[in-house]
Amino acid sequence: MRIVRLVWLALLIIIPVSSFAGVFVSVNIAPPVLPVYEQPACPGDGYIWTPGYWAYGPEGYYWVPGTWVTPPTVGVLWTPGYWGWGNGVYVWHAGYWGPHIGFYGGVNYGFGYFGNGYEGGYWRDHHFFYNRTVNNVTITNVHIYNKTVINNVTVNRVSYNGGRGGIDARPTHEQEMWGREHRFEPTHMQRDHERGAGNNRAFLASENHGRPMVAATSRPGEFHGPRVMPAHEERSPFSRPEARPIPRPESRGRSDDRPMPRQEMHDNSGRSGYRPENGAPRDNGRGNENGGPHGNGNPHGPQHEGHSDHGHDEHPR
Repeated sequence: MRIVRLVWLALLIIIPVSSFAGVFVSVNIAPPVLPVYEQPACPGDGYIWTPGYWAYGPEGYYWVPGTWVTPPTVGVLWTPGYWGWGNGVYVWHAGYWGPHIGFYGGVNYGFGYFGNGYEGGYWRDHHFFYNRTVNNVTITNVHIYNKTVINNVTVNRVSYNGGRGGIDARPTHEQEMWGREHRFEPTHMQRDHERGAGNNRAFLASENHGRPMVAATSRPGEFHGPRVMPAHEERSPFSRPEARPIPRPESRGRSDDRPMPRQEMHDNSGRSGYRPENGAPRDNGRGNENGGPHGNGNPHGPQHEGHSDHGHDEHPR
């Protein structure tokens, strides 16, 4: 019994900093509902939005703010982690980077992650094209397009799959296959971001009662300053779980938000899902699972032609 207690104590110490590292994390209490918050502006070209989530530590659930992150390589997309009910406990399924969007429990994280696939953008020719209908992109030197997304997912703030009151969703055959593809672990910046939240009592659900003062950040680990977004009750134009387009900036050569340089990202096209023969992941009619513009949220395809702030039009394929 003493050995068992020591093992459990060790796990409680490891859990706050290891939910990304394959450590089995299970809890018998359901996570809180997802807070409502605005998305901070994209800080620069190549950054991809990763939604916030509830992690678990020795003192209970704590919020890890959503943030913009540079992926580990060109061509990969982020599949968010999720809590799923099984064998009488809630089990954490860690997020990962890969060439396709896998299953994330049907959880509606917002900002393009509406429970199935991703409507926020796609890769082409080593560039990420942002759907500004669901992303807060105000800088002018990135590739953007506007596509209205019809969100067919029931709008709620439930943060877990299965169990009492949980989301009733199961992975498709394709999502199961994509889950077995080569994947990239979260970056060091993502790990540090989660660790920083876990070491701050303000992020504990027991302290903030489900409304953290910092619900989203512009960059990983940036928990202070004018670019952090608090949780609040009312929805705003870029609040979870739905978003609305914002006007395109009038100026094409100036921006109030200078883009931040890419960090950590490198080209590894042979393993990332980037296909030079067509410049983007194949669109097989289910484009939002692999980042394409034709997503399950809008079976009729894009309603607006894409465009780029580089001075020429780009048409999503």
